[in-house]
This record gives sequence, structure tokens and C-alpha cells, in this order.
Amino acid sequence: MSAPVQSAVTADALRAAARHWPTGVAVLTARWGGEEHAKTVSSFTTLSLDPPLIGVALSPRSPLAAAVHASGRFAVSVLTDRQEPLARRFATPGAGRAAGAFTDLPVRPDPACGPVPAGAAAWFAAELHAELPVGDHVLLVGRVTAVGADGADGGRPLLHHAARYRLLGPETPSATSTSLPTRGVGA
Repeated sequence: MSAPVQSAVTADALRAAARHWPTGVAVLTARWGGEEHAKTVSSFTTLSLDPPLIGVALSPRSPLAAAVHASGRFAVSVLTDRQEPLARRFATPGAGRAAGAFTDLPVRPDPACGPVPAGAAAWFAAELHAELPVGDHVLLVGRVTAVGADGADGGRPLLHHAARYRLLGPETPSATSTSLPTRGVGA
């Protein structure tokens, strides 16, 4: 058996390179122990259509990871360009567990998994399917139990790129071509 390969990649180098990958911005939420928890995340992805699975990665030391583990449920809300203040709010360490963090925010009527901010481009309610340790994070895999697209009224998705919030620009000229598949990447 061969020895493990030593990596020369530092955390700072990986972080600097990853900043070139634009991502969507979402808020992960859960309810547990009489508290509501939230955190802004960019590590959200759909994993499977059958069964319907989503994934989101976060620090296993996060109180939100403990809330998801204990409650067995969570919600992910995809934010629009109108929700940058919400993204900033829940990106602040400790803000997502503060008492009354949601009292001044309009939310969808009580999804069992966690608060869903009103006006989100899309939302996913999920039951915890698996928790997978991945390096210094845990990947929460959720089986989707409900979805919605409340913010499909023309709001643009909020993006994160190069350590800044960004907006989606106009479509590329090739987007109007009808010779390309319309199901999307990975479909």
C-alpha cells in the first residue's frame, strides 16, 4: 500500500481559487429546541431527482448543524437580488441564532422544517437523509418533502463571486439558440 499523497495546497490558496466560481446565495434554516436557526450558504446543490435529494455543507461546529441533526429537518431558501440584506444578516456569525432573529421578517406560513423568508426565488423543505463528514465540513443531505418558487415574479438570483454579492447579467447571445438542449446542465 502506498503512502498518502501530501498536498501542497493551502486553505488560503484553495479559498482564493474558489472565489472565481460564482455561486447562488441561499439561507439554510432549521427549528429545534424552541429556537430558529439560520445561516447564509453558497454550498447548496441538488443531488438527485429520484429520489429528490438536496445537499448543503457547513461547519459541524455550527449550532445550525446541531439543530438539523436533532430536528431531522431543514429548509433552504434561494435568495433574490432584493434579499441581499437578508444574506448579509445571516452571514454574520451568531446572527442566525439570536433570539427573535425572524420576528421582523415576513416568512412563509410554518413549514415544519424551518423558517422560509417570503419572496425567496425558490425554497426546499427537507427531511435529513444523511450527514456525511467531508473534511472540515459536514454535508447535510436532505430528502425534499416540499418545494416552491414564490419569487418567480421576475426577481433575479443573488450571486456570490470574488467575495462579493453580485447580480446576474443579461443572457449570452447563444442563449437564444434553439438547437441546444433546454433541460439544463446535468439534466
